[in-house]
Amino acid sequence: MLTLLADRLLRTAHRRFVGRDEPRRVFQEALQAAEPSFCVLYVYGPGGVGKTSLLREFRYMCREQEVAETYLDARMIEPTPEAFFTALREALRLPAGEDPLRVLGTTAERCVLLVDTFETLDALERWLYTTFLPNLSEQVLVVVAARNAPSSAWATDSSWQTLLRILALRNFSPDESRAYLGRAGIPDEQHARVLSFTHGHPLALSLIGDTHAQRPDTVFDLETDPDVIKMLLDRLVMKVPSPAHRVALEACAMVHYMTEPLLAAMVDQPDVRDLFDWLRSLSFIQSGPFGLFPHDLARDALTADLRWRNPEWYATLHDRAREYYNRRVAETHGRDQQRVLYDYMYLHRDNPIIKPFIDWQGSGSAVPTPATDADWPMLRAMVARNEGEASAQRADYWFARQPEGVLVFRGTEQEPVGFLARVDLTDVTDADRRRDPAVEAALRYLVCRAPLRPGERGTYWRFWMAAEGYQDVSSIQSLLFLKMAQHYLTTPELAFSFLPCADAAFWTPFCAYAELERIPEADFEVDGHAYGLFGHDWRVVSAAAWLDHLAQKEMGSTEEPMPQPARRASLIVLSEAEFREAVRDALRAYARPHTLRDNPLLYARIVDERLDGEVEEVERLEVLTALLRETAEVLKDAPRQERAYRALDRTYFRPAASQEQAAELLDLPYSTFRRHLKAGVDELTEVLWRREIGG
Repeated sequence: MLTLLADRLLRTAHRRFVGRDEPRRVFQEALQAAEPSFCVLYVYGPGGVGKTSLLREFRYMCREQEVAETYLDARMIEPTPEAFFTALREALRLPAGEDPLRVLGTTAERCVLLVDTFETLDALERWLYTTFLPNLSEQVLVVVAARNAPSSAWATDSSWQTLLRILALRNFSPDESRAYLGRAGIPDEQHARVLSFTHGHPLALSLIGDTHAQRPDTVFDLETDPDVIKMLLDRLVMKVPSPAHRVALEACAMVHYMTEPLLAAMVDQPDVRDLFDWLRSLSFIQSGPFGLFPHDLARDALTADLRWRNPEWYATLHDRAREYYNRRVAETHGRDQQRVLYDYMYLHRDNPIIKPFIDWQGSGSAVPTPATDADWPMLRAMVARNEGEASAQRADYWFARQPEGVLVFRGTEQEPVGFLARVDLTDVTDADRRRDPAVEAALRYLVCRAPLRPGERGTYWRFWMAAEGYQDVSSIQSLLFLKMAQHYLTTPELAFSFLPCADAAFWTPFCAYAELERIPEADFEVDGHAYGLFGHDWRVVSAAAWLDHLAQKEMGSTEEPMPQPARRASLIVLSEAEFREAVRDALRAYARPHTLRDNPLLYARIVDERLDGEVEEVERLEVLTALLRETAEVLKDAPRQERAYRALDRTYFRPAASQEQAAELLDLPYSTFRRHLKAGVDELTEVLWRREIGG
């Protein structure tokens, strides 16, 4: 008979399992009863108390008694009915399109559905107990494990009171703790000492078991410390089999999910199968569809300790993870790319500046969908409720004018729970500008300060909000920001983006961290509501450079915002016509560099990218003159452009007294000389323009 690895893992977990007599008795009776006294067993308790271990034991009990069981980890599920059904369908191994509720609603055989980390499905709780659970067969026993007790709305619902059984998990009793330590091989003489500082905390006991498995000669003589988990992890890290194992553990704690390719990149080894399997064997490391991840308490303790103990090594691991994500962002698309981007941004979760502004409970796999005809009234109502009727009218206008720019996040009944409305500024007419003062103000700013050039695009996030909480911090708001970041990284020729905020003062620290510049001259007011505008010029700091800057800030995180990188907001963005005129002026002034001080090319990207931070004006002059000469030299080496180069050389770089004399020196008729000179200026300008716009 074929034995699956999952069965072997459950048997191993069962051999180490101790205690929890009451939950096991309650579950066993429900399995065997012809008609259980309840249909939902709700287990709750704090992190590290052993909820997942108990669910594993329930699964083992099911298999021993040949009762079908299905396990879902809610951390891997977007809190929508559609995503829940998809995960359930996959867990039941049903074919695509098969309705899992129909299967579970008609079964005549006893089966068990276990849902772990249920707290991550808070948004679905009402749908689950009003819509999903009532449609299950009476033969389906549901077990839920969560950090929090069930909501009062569910627990006090008279129709559920007799069908819901609630069990609170606490630390092990002294007898249970001793039994656990005995199964882990800890000598009896050490039990009292261990119990004195773990107080029966299951995760702490499991860490001691892991440490003993690595080094059986370990003697636990740690003093009582309120941060038991951190202390035990420190001991475990010191006792791992090799330095490579230590790196693997530290790396796993830093990232959202650990996979073999990511681990190989972070430990800088081609073959990491043994290390990956070792991580999987640790009691506080869990497995999911996207990789391995440590228990939250273990993750926090490991990363905090590493940052304090060895910040240089922390930075190295961070850089390796970032480089891996950079590569994966470029290789992926759609949902996969958004998940990678979420993992990338997860590296910033502990930064004290950004932490208050992001809800990391949001799912990186949640992907918005285009708006449908049924959505428009609800989206309009959302705008009217949060911003007023005048804003709702403008929303109506943009919904009709650029409907493809609207993306919707959906709730339990597929209703909109948040949305983004993006205005493509390159497709805005004079009529559009008259209808919306916000867009008009942004375009005025662009014309005056950062004009869009041919082929370049501009984005204005005209409306962004959650149905509940509007623009306050929430999982929906965080997903909206993630979608914005994905747009920045994947939109060709994106030159500028704008983000309006109803509470600009609140969002200023976050926007400063994200290098979104405050643009007060483009603020606007609608219906008495004032909006502050933030923006970013992607020609000045590209999306790739932006990610690098964010990584540098994460590594230098403190309670105060770290100093910004060398300011580049002084760069001047020129239209193509302005750029060509500036090149001609620079060539005419080449022999008299002091007259170049007013030339806008001094602050163009082609000059600035050759400099390191803030510099004196004389250095910019030197770079510009060198750039003109180097670019001309390129023409010299092209046979068909040699005459153009010679005309440039004798006119600007080694100028004759006049153009007529230059023509004589080159033995050319004046009209022919002028033609070559024009060709040289045009070609040199074209080369510089392509560099300026990143071509």
